[in-house]
Amino acid sequence: MKTILAGYDGTDAAEQALSRSVELARAFGAKVTVVSVVAPQPIDISGACGLTPYSSYEIGHADPRTDELVWQQHRERVESYFREAGVASDFVGVVGDPADEIVALAVQLGADLIIVGTRHAGFVERVFAASVSQGVAQRAPCDVLIVHTSDTPDTAD
Repeated sequence: MKTILAGYDGTDAAEQALSRSVELARAFGAKVTVVSVVAPQPIDISGACGLTPYSSYEIGHADPRTDELVWQQHRERVESYFREAGVASDFVGVVGDPADEIVALAVQLGADLIIVGTRHAGFVERVFAASVSQGVAQRAPCDVLIVHTSDTPDTAD
């Protein structure tokens, strides 16, 4: 194993994924590339056709200032973390659907392993929101390690 790709969005689950990527990079002498994906700005399509009360995403529509701020914060955190751990890493910031972008970068890098965090979603979120970790696992060209947080499922939704 030479190349590990880790997804990072600043959440506790992503922090645990970083920790696991450091452990595995040390064990295998691998390099880690960390990707931070900013989803495009949502557009409200509920009034467009009158059929759905949901939002969609307009391809390529994002706020570059916000994206750069997010990536700067994530890059600083990631670089500091890996420097202290003594593990070689790169950081990539992209805009798009998180699962799609993680898989595309894994293909581009020839990654041997993708590491993503997940958390326990509440009922409403499970019904209406797509899981990034599930999307990555279903489409990845390599093995995927899904790192779980220690939080408990929320069944009160």
